[in-house]
Amino acid sequence: MRFVQDIPHPHFRIGLYAWNGKYIVKIEAGPYEQTYKISEMDITDPESVPNRLDEPFLSRVAKRFQEMDQDWQEAGERYDYDS
Repeated sequence: MRFVQDIPHPHFRIGLYAWNGKYIVKIEAGPYEQTYKISEMDITDPESVPNRLDEPFLSRVAKRFQEMDQDWQEAGERYDYDS
């Protein structure tokens, strides 16, 4: 996987990578990660990727991170992993 660029954001760590004919957008928050794979044929210029990461999109990403955390916490409570 080839690193292309970091995409600055105040709350997430966002990286753009190229691999196997795809651009991969990795968005990290704490212990969680969301990955989006986009065909290189769908985006001719990787510099256009940050424009797609607009406020409505990142708002949904943030909500998904909250849901991921809630799922993980509930799983821990069901199986008492913290003990």
